[in-house]
Amino acid sequence: MAHYRAPDPKREQFRRYLEKAGVVDSLTSVLVALYEQPEKPSNALEFVKQLLNAVGQTSPDTEALQQEVVDLTQRCARLAEENKDLKTRLLRYEPEDGATTAD
Repeated sequence: MAHYRAPDPKREQFRRYLEKAGVVDSLTSVLVALYEQPEKPSNALEFVKQLLNAVGQTSPDTEALQQEVVDLTQRCARLAEENKDLKTRLLRYEPEDGATTAD
């Protein structure tokens, strides 16, 4: 017969801490990824370590690429604005309908 054991307050507090910090979700996703592998890796612990590292931290390359995306997005917006301005200025001198004055 199983005995009912009241939850330990420290254990419950620790469980809530892990959930709030995202540890439970990360571990769950890593274990699901391992479960869904068609061919199980020979070293499951190494597989879990690699996935946890990939989930939890960004590499310097990733950070550099993210900064490059921000820079290029800003540059694209500036160039689009410049292009719009130049088209407006061009229309003042060369009307779009092709109507030119014959001398």
